Amino acid sequence: MPLDGSVALVTGAARRVGRATALRLAEAGMDLALTYHRSRLEAEDLVRQIESRGRRAVAFQIDLAQVDVAEKMHGQFIARFDRLDVLVNNASDFGPSPIGRITTGQFDRHMAINARAPLMLIQKFAPLLGAGWPGRLGRVVNFIDIHVMGQPLTGYATYNASKAAVKEITMTAAMELAPRVTVNAIAPGVVAWAPSYSGEQRRAYLRRVPLQRAGTPQDAASAVLYLVKDASYCTGQILKLDGGRLLT
Repeated sequence: MPLDGSVALVTGAARRVGRATALRLAEAGMDLALTYHRSRLEAEDLVRQIESRGRRAVAFQIDLAQVDVAEKMHGQFIARFDRLDVLVNNASDFGPSPIGRITTGQFDRHMAINARAPLMLIQKFAPLLGAGWPGRLGRVVNFIDIHVMGQPLTGYATYNASKAAVKEITMTAAMELAPRVTVNAIAPGVVAWAPSYSGEQRRAYLRRVPLQRAGTPQDAASAVLYLVKDASYCTGQILKLDGGRLLT
């Protein structure tokens, strides 16, 4: 799919994987709508970087935990853009929830940000994705986690549940939005370390990664670009981005 002049919406774009993804899509010729929650300065800097590449960018401050997030995002978006070709549901809330200490607030927050918001954004923007542009399919790319592919991350029950929900959302939406929109997901292992991981935890994790290194936000951005630009006959699929971690 040619990307020059097309538009992508990337959630959680101010930092880490979202930032790398936004920059990669801009370099490929796309204009960007970006969301952030608290990282205003980083978001403003990202807008400047994208504009320096000759592309248009707008950053929207939004709280994905809000019930009406899709309505608010849609209203702000259509006031600035007249088309949408790609939706990347990258934003995520990550934190421990070991059984015995789980609260309903933790569960509700993880489900709201990690699962409900992507689903409602897909639903709200589905009529706009690729509409009116003959020969162009709309694209949705969701981020899940390699640890909901059969090897759950111990001590993270509510996070695991929310990402497993996105896996099912991906496959269901792929069926319901075909043939006009493709819907796929990326299941990363480590592509950006959580700040809470100690040096020993990182070394222990990497001992189980066949490629013997952590991934990077740029690895994730390249995977998004592949699903957006080249994977025209791919929908309802999960791309494992884990250096082989699931094999061990």
